[in-house]
Amino acid sequence: MFFGASQRARTPGAALAVIGLAVLLAACGKKEEAAAAGGPGGGMPPATVGVVAVQPQSVGLVTELPGRLEASRVAEVRARAAGILQKRLFREGSDVKAGQPLFQIDSAPYEAALASAQASLARAEANVAQTKAQAERYAPLVEANAISKQEYVNAVAAQKQAEADVAVARASVKTASINRGYAAVTAPISGRIGRALVTEGALVGQGEPTPLAVVQQINPMYVNFTQSATEVLNLRRALAAGKVSQAGGDQSAVVHILMDDGSEYGRTGRLLFSDLTVDQTSGQVTLRAEVPNPDGLLLPGMYVRVRIEQAQLKQAILLPQQAVTRAATGDTVLVVGPDNKPAPRPVKLGQNQNNQWIVLEGLKPGEQVIVDGFQKMMVPGAPVKPVPWTPGAASAPAGSAPASAPQGAASAASK
Repeated sequence: MFFGASQRARTPGAALAVIGLAVLLAACGKKEEAAAAGGPGGGMPPATVGVVAVQPQSVGLVTELPGRLEASRVAEVRARAAGILQKRLFREGSDVKAGQPLFQIDSAPYEAALASAQASLARAEANVAQTKAQAERYAPLVEANAISKQEYVNAVAAQKQAEADVAVARASVKTASINRGYAAVTAPISGRIGRALVTEGALVGQGEPTPLAVVQQINPMYVNFTQSATEVLNLRRALAAGKVSQAGGDQSAVVHILMDDGSEYGRTGRLLFSDLTVDQTSGQVTLRAEVPNPDGLLLPGMYVRVRIEQAQLKQAILLPQQAVTRAATGDTVLVVGPDNKPAPRPVKLGQNQNNQWIVLEGLKPGEQVIVDGFQKMMVPGAPVKPVPWTPGAASAPAGSAPASAPQGAASAASK
């Protein structure tokens, strides 16, 4: 009984000892975790972020507009002579040269008309010879008073009338020859001809010229595109105020063509003119550019996108899109200060081109803007380690996952 009582007396002390040992071990574990996490005595290293140094530069203001292609020259081939179409002398869809025979119309009636006109000319020329000889015989007789002056005047008048008849006959021969030539239909211009609009055996040119085919010159090509009259006016005001300079100086602006699939056409064009009239229904101004098309890749009627550099901004700042956080309250970027602490900075943006924003206001030359590594900035306002950023590369050390800069992460870091 005594031993049992002694055992019960020592039990609370042992329990307290066990509890104290557990608390000590837990405290040691927390210290080890804090030491492993870089707690007191060794803070966490600053997050590595990719930055770009702000450098003002001359930037071309590129505008992308919808456009439509058009042949530089279009000619309708029509039948100018009435008759039966006998032959088609070309292959549909082929390239033709100016003056190349395309169709043959029955020329028999025109051959006959030409022969008749030539016969009339021969008769008129014979009459001229007769009247001229008579006038020459009367000349000495009238001087000798062998004939009256009236007879001589009549002979001279008959000669002149015969000469006029010759001129009329020659004109008739020329007209008949032209009409016979119309029976052979030729290409008015060089270019690519489409399908034939009539077939052999059709009666053409009866009453009015009948369309036979269309020839289009597709090298070079024209591209017609439109731009808002407001944009044109703002651009002219900026040019007048000296905020921007004319692209290309005195040379025509360079035009790039984007196809339907998003690819860029391999050859550049040049701006020809800008219309002076604004369309009353759309408020758009029409512009035209000329584009070389030696391979025939561009076809009339195709819809394309046109990129044109209309002006240049003298002192502009370019930033990658991922560096900018866009919100309803405004656009901001994270700028690394002298103490390596990032701070949000409101900016004013211009156009977006080539996945870069043109920053008009809010940044100074030499400032460092964070582009990559937003997800590493766990504590807002904590110092960071800026490293130069290059497109396609992350700021993380080798072997780590590439860092991106989604706008949501940048927004959270700026807050």
